Amino acid sequence: MAFVKESFGTTKDGIEASIYTVSNSNGMTARFTDYGAILVGLIVPDKEGNPTDVVLGFDYLEGYYYNGPYFGATIGRNANRTSGGKFELNGKKYKLEKNEWKNNLHSGPDGYHKRLWETDYYEDELGQTIMFSLTSPNMDQGFPGELDVIVRYIITEDNCLIIEYEAEGSEDTVVNLTNHSYFNLAGQASGEVLNHKLWIDSDSFTPVEGLLIPTGEIASVKGTPLDFTVEKTIGEGLKQAMNENYKQVKAYNGFDHNYVLKTTRDEVSLVAKARSEETGIAMEVYTDLPGMQFYTAAGLHEKFHCKFGVTYKGFGGFCLETQYFPNAMNVEGFEKPILKAGDVYESTTVYKFMTE
Repeated sequence: MAFVKESFGTTKDGIEASIYTVSNSNGMTARFTDYGAILVGLIVPDKEGNPTDVVLGFDYLEGYYYNGPYFGATIGRNANRTSGGKFELNGKKYKLEKNEWKNNLHSGPDGYHKRLWETDYYEDELGQTIMFSLTSPNMDQGFPGELDVIVRYIITEDNCLIIEYEAEGSEDTVVNLTNHSYFNLAGQASGEVLNHKLWIDSDSFTPVEGLLIPTGEIASVKGTPLDFTVEKTIGEGLKQAMNENYKQVKAYNGFDHNYVLKTTRDEVSLVAKARSEETGIAMEVYTDLPGMQFYTAAGLHEKFHCKFGVTYKGFGGFCLETQYFPNAMNVEGFEKPILKAGDVYESTTVYKFMTE
């Protein structure tokens, strides 16, 4: 096991940011920065034992100043979209900045992924932990109450990346934290992920309309391009959508949909598995949250000059973001991501890597 701290440059405010490298004894190396509590790199061995970086990102701090795709980002206070940039809590209306057309995306332009976090490191029976902490003030981004947030990244000896989220607020507020890493199990520089095989343990999803806002329905995936209950390639699902003129996917040139999971909040369960036959690298996803956004990154384009001079293009990665449902605060019947004052929010997501 190894831990290294290095300088990652200076923020716009003149404060030094750091990058942290954590390695286990089985070929996994993870890199994080305290700027945004971002996952910068994740190296795992392929079927031949070759180290392979499976997450997209930048290898220079300035890339994360903009970071329009949210590479590796910790998203908070509320992940995904809020219709009209507004919601109501305890009879009071709150307004958020509209940063995606007329809606709010990932809490607005001043997200947690653009803050400098406090950092700690320790080892215990689980593995090696990088702990990032942040205090979000009252009305930060438009949300009520001061919120103390902790994100723990844990690297285990069996090649798991465990992400533990914890938060406590001074007032009733909204808390829906996630990680926005883009994965490419053939390697971050390998191009499209359409030949990746994917299985999702979900029978239903939340259909969207217009600007990717859920309609409020819960619809079956059976027989649709969104049906990954039996493993298939991402490309097969996309091809079916185009051939059948399936508007839920075709209108957005790919997948950007929330799946309704079979999870319970008291147990971390297996919800998805992806794999690359090229490298033999497979990734299992576990969570205790009710939803997961599957996103295939059609919007990546050549202006993103990233790690090792790589230029990412459309479908160059995929996201499996565990979450509460998009726009949940405004949709009757969706579980609300409300944290009561004095209560402690806790959630865990695990990405487990292996070769097959």
